[in-house]
Amino acid sequence: MKTGPDIARIASLIGDPARANILTALMGGQALTASELALEAGVSLPTASSHLSKLLDGDLVRVTKQGRHRYFRLANPDVAHVLETIMGLAARAGHARVRTGPREPAMRKARMCYDHLAGDMGVRILESLLQRGFVGGGESDLVLTAPGARFCEELGIGTDGLAVERRPMCRACLDWSVRRHHLAGGLGAALARKVFDLGWASRVEGGRAVIFTAMGEAAFQAHFPLDVPLAVTHARDGLPA
Repeated sequence: MKTGPDIARIASLIGDPARANILTALMGGQALTASELALEAGVSLPTASSHLSKLLDGDLVRVTKQGRHRYFRLANPDVAHVLETIMGLAARAGHARVRTGPREPAMRKARMCYDHLAGDMGVRILESLLQRGFVGGGESDLVLTAPGARFCEELGIGTDGLAVERRPMCRACLDWSVRRHHLAGGLGAALARKVFDLGWASRVEGGRAVIFTAMGEAAFQAHFPLDVPLAVTHARDGLPA
């Protein structure tokens, strides 16, 4: 008998095209109804309901009842982390699904990965924090340093509360479009909330893309400067600018 976690069951749940579309639609961190997810998956409502039942049994999604409606979201940040990693693997293997349209560049620049920023802007946060010594350690053991804690406090983010959360404070999440790591964990989520609270950016309704205002992007870059611009690292690594 084989021992250990049953990864085959999780892989089969994620691997179905309709369920993969449902999970991807929930990567923005927003709760969606079965009808909305049926549209995202391109299937009928009964079929979507069947898929959601399987995802609930597999503990990949959670449901909240509010009045007559049931809202679905990813079960936890770990599910989002796995999905983002799989997206990166698919992109590197050449299995990308190309959907043309004006939102594609916006998704590459900034988008939500569950509850934290991804894309160029998300990667910029982590690389800036690393360059300035605000975050230390390797990809698997990122830690917030004392100077980093002071930076967060100056930005209005209390780190004491983040330290007692069940999730890691700092976590590296491999970004599928940039193919570098962005910052996840409690701190990544707190920084994303701060970006919205300060009015630097807003989410595109009904999607994962995040749009920065001109003033917001200037303020963001001032708070998260880089010694080497991302456009240079993209060119060096053979990635699209």
